[in-house]
Amino acid sequence: MSEIPGLGDAAGLYLASLPAEKQGESQHEIYKFIRWFGRDRAFDNISPAQLDDYSDNAARSDPGHVEKLSLVRAFLSYAKKKGWTDTNLGIHLKAKKVKTKTVKTARKDTVESISMTREGYDKMITELEILKEERHVVTEEITRAAADKDFRENVPFHAAREKKGMIDGRIIEIEATLKAAVVVNEGKKSNHCVDIGKTFVLCDSSKGNELCYTLVGPREADPARGRISSVSPIGKAVMGKKQGDAVEFHAPSGVRKYQLKEIRS
Repeated sequence: MSEIPGLGDAAGLYLASLPAEKQGESQHEIYKFIRWFGRDRAFDNISPAQLDDYSDNAARSDPGHVEKLSLVRAFLSYAKKKGWTDTNLGIHLKAKKVKTKTVKTARKDTVESISMTREGYDKMITELEILKEERHVVTEEITRAAADKDFRENVPFHAAREKKGMIDGRIIEIEATLKAAVVVNEGKKSNHCVDIGKTFVLCDSSKGNELCYTLVGPREADPARGRISSVSPIGKAVMGKKQGDAVEFHAPSGVRKYQLKEIRS
């Protein structure tokens, strides 16, 4: 049995399975759902109550949520058909009725911008180029494997198609991110406040502990390398803070309190 993908990889496979004309309208809503729950989240770790919360938030923030939720439900239905989850989670993603005042506006639906550092943006450009080269190689593998007409027992063919689906999904995700990306001009920002691209040091004077992180956009986060997302508990707590300010955030072990000791470029 093949490994069950997390939400991010599953979204890539799903979008790659759609006709090109349907990928565009679905990818923004699917990846918004992924950002809410987390790229590595397992389907079985999503509860009906959490899906209900997502529906509530969508209803409050987006007048067009009914149609957009249907795109996410299609993704969750696909996950059930692929055997990635025992139940169709989409049945818990229900459109809500929200009382709103009618307001005339000429505003069009826009793609939410994504703040990124120059390093993170360039890294994605490089990854995209590598993936496109890999896709070319895998496409040739599929062509060779397809020479065997018996697709039922053609393991190399199915393995290559699955790999291509993963690559195509990641390419779609990166291209959508780059399209919405806003590169932060770190050189024009002062060191007076913590912002994306800044490195900061937190100090717990009572224990003598220090934490050093660089604040980055959600797509660039890599805690193992000290790169903390701006939407993480720490990221939200330090954003806009000045040197010497108190910083407080919730961690699994409870409330953590620090002082912002230093801000670096």
